[in-house]
Amino acid sequence: MKSGRIQQVVHYFLRLGLLGFGGPVALVGQMERELVTERGWLTAEQMREAIAVCQSLPGPLAIQVGIFISYLRAGARGAWAGGWAFILPNFLIVAALAALYVHFGGLKPVTAIFYGVSPAVVALILHSCYRLVRLGMGDWLQWALAAACFVITIWLQAEVALLFIAAGVIGVLYYGTLWRHASSSTLFSATIAAPVAPVASGSTLAKLLLFFLKAGALTFGSGLVIVPFLQQGVVQQHGWLNERDFLVAVAVGMISPGPVVITATFVGYLVAGFWGALAATVGIFLPSFLLVLLVAPILARHRADRNVQGFIKGAYAAAIGTILGACVLLGRIAIGDWFTMLITATALLALFRWKVSNPLLMAVTAAAGLIAFPLLHPAWVMVK
Repeated sequence: MKSGRIQQVVHYFLRLGLLGFGGPVALVGQMERELVTERGWLTAEQMREAIAVCQSLPGPLAIQVGIFISYLRAGARGAWAGGWAFILPNFLIVAALAALYVHFGGLKPVTAIFYGVSPAVVALILHSCYRLVRLGMGDWLQWALAAACFVITIWLQAEVALLFIAAGVIGVLYYGTLWRHASSSTLFSATIAAPVAPVASGSTLAKLLLFFLKAGALTFGSGLVIVPFLQQGVVQQHGWLNERDFLVAVAVGMISPGPVVITATFVGYLVAGFWGALAATVGIFLPSFLLVLLVAPILARHRADRNVQGFIKGAYAAAIGTILGACVLLGRIAIGDWFTMLITATALLALFRWKVSNPLLMAVTAAAGLIAFPLLHPAWVMVK
């Protein structure tokens, strides 16, 4: 029975890794639609818990939710199998694109595709966030927490780890039992604060692995928000890539299926070939497996506890606010003229009215970008 469920999660996440577009929130929204509504693998309550807890942990959101769901469906072995199945298709695609980029000295169509796809990504995030709001937002406190986190995210132009912890603690105080507050908040804080032991090595592969382990373990929020951390280390600190090559890596991460932080694979390949891509990919994702597998068994045992539920409600509200804030920040990069505004509006209409699939939307907007870019010559793309 368990082996059959492992095969189920591997098959599902291989497909999602190959065909799932639109970034972390869109992928989570797709998982919610397919696994809660259509397949009934988990309840809406379990999905809310998965999103809230994973948003409160460092690392990429979509992969962590996938690992959590795999754990609930098929246990610890299923979590490892499902998680890596989610990553594998994207790793192969991006490593191949990086090889082509190195061989031909650039991928000119990437900028044109980015021009059409990135405003559609904004629409996907908004549509998925709408579904997540319907899934788990209830009373005035959650809306107040979401509004506060939205404003702070835009003001600081980044997601702040303490927002999730603070919102969770407020949730414990409001929804839970005050005298049990210390044990619950300590439970989550201890897990979140767990550091990664440093590794000293002079080799490029070891440096890549260490850098991306830190990126995966110490940065909070979606793959879109991890990008500034990567830019600082890859371009400014280590000097592995120039600004243009890094922007191309980000664009490839956005337009390829699966998690956006697969950007790490492209960066690793440009720095040290295939083995560099492998080291960067393992580094960026390994902390997610360890953190989720530490938290998931604890949550499974204590999920009925009112303090745990209070923490989840507060953290979930913070997740909604910061996701919308990150969407505004992304919109500043993705939307810069009438054509990208038209793409965003049309994509929203297609998602809400006709429920068009994510892969079809990405294909159509990529084609639109390839056609429009040489005609309009938008100088602002990948410059802002």
